[in-house]
Amino acid sequence: MVMNEWDQLKQHLQEWVEECRRTSAAGTVAEYIPELSKAKQDMLGVYLLGAQGLSISAGEAQIPFTMQSISKVFTLILALIDHGEAAVFSKVGMEPTGDNFNSIMKLELAQPAIPFNPLINAGAIVVSSMIKGANAAEKSERILTFFRELAGNSGLAYDEQVYRSESETGHLNRSMAYFLLDKGILGCGVEEVLDIYFRHCSIQVCCKDLARMALVLALDGADPATGKTLIPRRYVQIAKTFMVTCGMYNGSGEFAIGAGLPAKSGVSGGILTLVPGRYGIGVVGPALNPKGNSIAGVQLIERLSQTLDWSLF
Repeated sequence: MVMNEWDQLKQHLQEWVEECRRTSAAGTVAEYIPELSKAKQDMLGVYLLGAQGLSISAGEAQIPFTMQSISKVFTLILALIDHGEAAVFSKVGMEPTGDNFNSIMKLELAQPAIPFNPLINAGAIVVSSMIKGANAAEKSERILTFFRELAGNSGLAYDEQVYRSESETGHLNRSMAYFLLDKGILGCGVEEVLDIYFRHCSIQVCCKDLARMALVLALDGADPATGKTLIPRRYVQIAKTFMVTCGMYNGSGEFAIGAGLPAKSGVSGGILTLVPGRYGIGVVGPALNPKGNSIAGVQLIERLSQTLDWSLF
């Protein structure tokens, strides 16, 4: 651990959070999922967990929120563990898309009609259908158990209100699922896969949980406390590559230039990012930019990366 860097974090992190918080006024809290619209617009929190056990937080890092699309990284990993690369990528592609995360257009244009990547909604629905289990409840339980292990938090649970809100209003996701079913791409029925999908998106976390999950990825799949392999290194490589190319929706290229780190955002305002071998980072800021990413969270991560020279590039 570079101690002068850690000293900078201790001295300036709260100051940087307060500076970036001001940009929240230019963003918009997600409203298409009614429960998410209740979030506080100017909330901003961050938690950093170092490979050597040091941690630091600032802002509202303790306030819970739902993972939303951040969960897609880890359901992809679980599907890879269950089936291997060849099977997973016969059903979902590996390419970024410039369309919105919930666009159905490319499904109709692509040949074969598989989603472009596993981090857009259509791709994550396909991946959710590939999780092993006898039914939706068993598959969801396996996902939750896996997430709890990665977060080092046996108390992770679903936000039932957000789950119901997503399920009751997720008409576009249902449309995509029926299209995928028609093309023979789904591994189970529409309502079963959507129950799995809405549930893992509604898993409630705080910034510390995201930082711990990110640190596992930063350590190539190893548990930071025990050294035990939780994820095969190859699947971590795949996940981090998708995070760089697709993890910030159609703002991924801009984020790669501004921060240069693997990251995944969610419309609740969460961002999971990491510095390979060194840090796991969890951020939350519910006010979103037009591309669906936390406006203050993005600015904070870019500020950290540029000040501390973290970019992979």
